[in-house]
Amino acid sequence: MTMTRVRPRLLDLFCGAGGCAVGYHRAGFDVVGVDIKPQPRYPFEFHQADATTWPLDGFDAIHASPPCQAYSIANNIHQHDHPDLVPGTQERLRSSGLPYVIENVPGAPLANPYLICGLALGVNVKRHRLFETSFPMLVPQCPHGHPGDWLLVFGHTVLERGKQIGRTDKGGPIIRRKHVGTDRGREAMGIDWMTRDELSEAIPPAYTEFVGGWLLEHLAAVAA
Repeated sequence: MTMTRVRPRLLDLFCGAGGCAVGYHRAGFDVVGVDIKPQPRYPFEFHQADATTWPLDGFDAIHASPPCQAYSIANNIHQHDHPDLVPGTQERLRSSGLPYVIENVPGAPLANPYLICGLALGVNVKRHRLFETSFPMLVPQCPHGHPGDWLLVFGHTVLERGKQIGRTDKGGPIIRRKHVGTDRGREAMGIDWMTRDELSEAIPPAYTEFVGGWLLEHLAAVAA
C-alpha cells in the first residue's frame, strides 16, 4: 500500500503577495497566508484579516514578516510614521510553543538573527534580510564585495549594478548602474506573478525554500 506523505502546515503572517509562501511550498509545506490588505495574487489559501490576532492553532510552524518600514534605511525619513510590530510578534510567536521564523530588514530588533543574502543563494539580487528562528541553521556567507552584475529591487526601481568604472576623489568605487525593466527584476527574484510594487516588498522564494529546508529537519528531529 502506498502511503501519502502529509505536508506540514505553515501559517504565513503578514504574507504580502506570497514570495515567502512559494519558497516554503517548494520546501515541502502547505501554506496559509494572512494579511490585513487584500492579496489577489497570493498563490495559496489566503485570509484577509489582522495578522496580529489570527489564531495560531492547527499549524505546525509559523512564519511572520511584520512591516519593515519602521526599520528600513530606504525609508529613514519617515521611519517613525510606521507601526513597530516586531516586539509584539516576537512575544506572541515565542509563547506559542511552535517552531517559528520572523523575517525583517537589517536594523530590525530581531534576536540573534541570521543574515541571508541572495547572492549567497545563487539569486542575482542583492537583498539582505534577517531571520530570527527558533531552530538552528547554517547559512552561507555573503560574498565579499558583492561581485557581479546583480540587481537592486526597491520602491519603483529595478537597478542593475555593473562593473566599476572609476574611483571618487576619496578613493571609493564608482559603479555603473542602469535602470532596467520590472520583468528583469521578476526574473532575477524568481517571481513572475507580482506587480512592480509587490515585487519591491517581497523576498525571493529561494530564501524561504532554504529556511524551510532547515525547518523541516527540525520538525523531523522533534518528531523522532
